[in-house]
Amino acid sequence: MKLLFSFLLLFFVAACQTTAPLAPIQEEEVSVEVMTPSVIEADEEGLSHLVKEKSPSEEETQVDAEINYENIWLKLADGFEFEVPENSRIAKQRDYYLSHPTYLKQVSKRAEPFLFLIVEQIEAKQLPLELALLPVVESTFNPFAYSHAGASGLWQFMRPSGERFGLKQDWWYDGRRDVYASTTAALRYMEVLHGYLGDDWLYAFAAYNSGEGRVQRAVQKNERENKAVDYWSLSLPRETQDYVPKLLALVDILRNHEKYGVELPHIANEQVLTYVDTGSQLDLAYAAQLADLTVAEIQLLNPAFNHWATSPEGPHKLLIPTLVAEKFTRKLAETDKGDRVRWARYKVRSGDSLSVIAQKNGTTTNVLKQINDINGSFIKIGQPLLIPVASKSQQEKLYAQAKSFESQQSTNKRKVTHTIVEGDTLWDISRLYKVTSKDIAKWNKMSTKNTLRLGQQLTIWKAAKQPAIQKVTYQVRSGDSLGVIAQKFNVKTADLVRWNQLQNKKYIQPGQKLLVHVDTRKSNS
Repeated sequence: MKLLFSFLLLFFVAACQTTAPLAPIQEEEVSVEVMTPSVIEADEEGLSHLVKEKSPSEEETQVDAEINYENIWLKLADGFEFEVPENSRIAKQRDYYLSHPTYLKQVSKRAEPFLFLIVEQIEAKQLPLELALLPVVESTFNPFAYSHAGASGLWQFMRPSGERFGLKQDWWYDGRRDVYASTTAALRYMEVLHGYLGDDWLYAFAAYNSGEGRVQRAVQKNERENKAVDYWSLSLPRETQDYVPKLLALVDILRNHEKYGVELPHIANEQVLTYVDTGSQLDLAYAAQLADLTVAEIQLLNPAFNHWATSPEGPHKLLIPTLVAEKFTRKLAETDKGDRVRWARYKVRSGDSLSVIAQKNGTTTNVLKQINDINGSFIKIGQPLLIPVASKSQQEKLYAQAKSFESQQSTNKRKVTHTIVEGDTLWDISRLYKVTSKDIAKWNKMSTKNTLRLGQQLTIWKAAKQPAIQKVTYQVRSGDSLGVIAQKFNVKTADLVRWNQLQNKKYIQPGQKLLVHVDTRKSNS
């Protein structure tokens, strides 16, 4: 079961298209802007070879789906509860999805291993099935998605909010990227928001994007002005105004896929991954060997692990393809725990310290202390130490991709001056500029508890956005013109002509493919 290189690319193309979740009733979190997914032709290899022995034929899929919901997208479509109103905000998002038919196919390939696990948890909590679409809006189902402000995983948790909802994060492991654990945390978060905001799910979705405080204040403002207080009547940030329509547009398309001529990709409505507790730290290359997988496949199924092994202190659970889970468990049980991690022996030399040794060997001082039963930081020359090590192949391959997402990207900063208006709080301002309340206080030599004054000017240092150019192949549709296509992707008609060498051609034809250089931060798509 070998993983094609093209699939590796699929997970690392683009991350999320909206903001990251924020912990409830806490003024130290920030909302973050993340990258819009590029439009990619859906020809990448999925994880099908890991999760099922063969794909059903088209005829079998149609018959079985109607009877037993063999396709989980069909199960979701029939199980959605929310009413989708017909308004311009939803129509705009629906038109985008329908004009990019490969989008759902791309998302489905990423979602294929994980969607059943998510739906299973939602059903166990008796929550609306619409929650299963949040990872589409948040991260396009990319478990490695990482925003510029530090949100991570399918559900785009910030570090503090992840910790608040029980997601452990250390040198070895980041629970925000643990598909199963982060789903548990996200669903709990949505339950909290739903209860806090009067059991209104649209409020809860909006609050997941911009914070429950902002939604609550918008409701209170409308109440004072004797205005309607439904979600559609609230004055919310532009991003949040688009956030809920994106989700509801997906609900409408899935529910009425036949009406819109959308062929739903097939994702088996069955458990294709099993959560296996290994009981102790385990070298991931060894885990891959036991499961008859590659190291890259283990990483893609278990993106929470930052390095070459599970954490010494846990969690030790791994997602393993159900097809091989029983064999994996049996082989693991026959393995001595002392053989589950590779070790090197090292003698302390002059000038050594635990931190120096840890840095040279890709580990941490705390791990060295735990393994070698060291109290404090004192070591002496000649003292033998056990050091966990990765194999040579791992050193070359393992987790270079994951670490690139884990490391905060260095960006230039630009200065912004914010003038305080009525109703402003540090919490609101931090979310507006994607920074923390503590940073704002530090930049302005004040305390987070200081009262803000009307007209007061605050200095904000905001990360300068870098262009994200993606090459997109667009297939001309009936009614398209170069002007229409240029407007769709927010590019110049002259550039379309130049990129596609159309200088001597008067017309474009339906079905013709055009190359477009899209700046994903500017594109109307």
